[in-house]
Amino acid sequence: MRPRTLDEMVGQSHLLGEGRLLRRQIEAGRIPSMILWGPPGTGKTTLANLLAGRQGAAFEVLSAVSAGVRDIRAVVERARTRRMHESRPTVLFVDEIHRFNKAQQDALLPHVEAGVCRLVGATTENPSFEVNAALLSRARVFPLRPLGIGDLVALMRRALVDAERGLGRPEVQVEDGLLAAIAHTADGDARRALSSLEAVVDLLPPGQVELTRALASEALGGQPLRYDKDGEEHYNVVSAFIKSLRASDADAAVYWLARMLEAGEDPVFVARRIVIFASEDVGNAEPQGLVVAQAAADAVRFVGMPEAVLHLSQATTFLALAPKSNAALRAYSAARKAVKRYGALPVPLVVRNAVTNLMKDVRYGVGYRYPHDLEGGVDQEHGSYLPDAIVRRQQDGTEPRFVEPSDRGWEGRAAAELARRRGGGPAQPAARAGEEPSPDHGAPGRPVATTTATDALPARSPDVTKPSEPESSPGDG
Repeated sequence: MRPRTLDEMVGQSHLLGEGRLLRRQIEAGRIPSMILWGPPGTGKTTLANLLAGRQGAAFEVLSAVSAGVRDIRAVVERARTRRMHESRPTVLFVDEIHRFNKAQQDALLPHVEAGVCRLVGATTENPSFEVNAALLSRARVFPLRPLGIGDLVALMRRALVDAERGLGRPEVQVEDGLLAAIAHTADGDARRALSSLEAVVDLLPPGQVELTRALASEALGGQPLRYDKDGEEHYNVVSAFIKSLRASDADAAVYWLARMLEAGEDPVFVARRIVIFASEDVGNAEPQGLVVAQAAADAVRFVGMPEAVLHLSQATTFLALAPKSNAALRAYSAARKAVKRYGALPVPLVVRNAVTNLMKDVRYGVGYRYPHDLEGGVDQEHGSYLPDAIVRRQQDGTEPRFVEPSDRGWEGRAAAELARRRGGGPAQPAARAGEEPSPDHGAPGRPVATTTATDALPARSPDVTKPSEPESSPGDG
């Protein structure tokens, strides 16, 4: 079922939709070197094939799992010969490029830079960490998203009737709701969805043309299906769970938790949502929230079902009753906007690490004072270690502060100390979670009772009704 044209591809409309950047470049015949970053089964290999075919280029494939520098040189030599004698370009597709070591990645650099071949790398890992900076600077990163339920249903419908590349079973009858349930088990992976469909069709008894829920469950190893005719109930229930937690509605939160688990939802998925919620919606208003959530996630893996419902229920009720703050989400969002707006601003000299004599000569680290050697463990004389350009804008009010704590729970009590530090007043050590900031400089704080959710109104943050997208928010929803 591999697409032959761009129009046959499902999903990735953010890259291939009408008017989108990659679509415009492909149609104009300008194909840059690129890294395709996305989970399995989202079309990375297919897209690379289509790019080469659209340009009339030769398509060379290397797997970073088995290829070495010798293989790279052989491909490059063929590309150079092809370019010289046939005036034909070459697209070099490197699957799992993150598995190349630095030497192997460096071996590609001069040839990509000279235009001997166009590099299309595919990776499931974050290229920022797995691909070296020199190669990244010569290739554009395009994130591919998991295929949506609708995309997978359309693909399975196409496979049923396609006799050449698919199953060629147009007589088979199946409701969209059942296809959606199968798609849910594929986690956005087209290959998994098609393999699952093939397994279900293979179980059809002679003379039967209707796919049933029982057949699908048997084909998928007895895995319970999140089955509904609209194909969206799964995410409706997740949304209800998160919004109940955010609203401090403990009864509703536990109900929706039970709805998910009793329907056969993966408890690890639920635990992941709870861990994300602990930072996104509770945060430092109750720092123990993340500890409880992560402990529950670890217990789910260690204990397993059905007893793991106890750990998930405990974490759910704790977070529902905890004070709420989305300051962590807002802080990162503000800092991220500044990074995108101003680019890679230079690190102030005062906080650079002077590890050579040359660095010392150009005043790396000059003026830095080790806080632990100072009274209260805080350098009261330093202004900010932010880049100078951001400091100036924050001072004149054109750039907001990144960290704006709420007035709830521990975070509210610690906010006063942050304000004192920003205002240049006498500083004192920040209180540990569960302690009041001490009124005496450097004195230990005294334990206080945990603040309950009735002390503050819940904060709002983006709704979760569908799988997250790479550029949406720090969490996966």
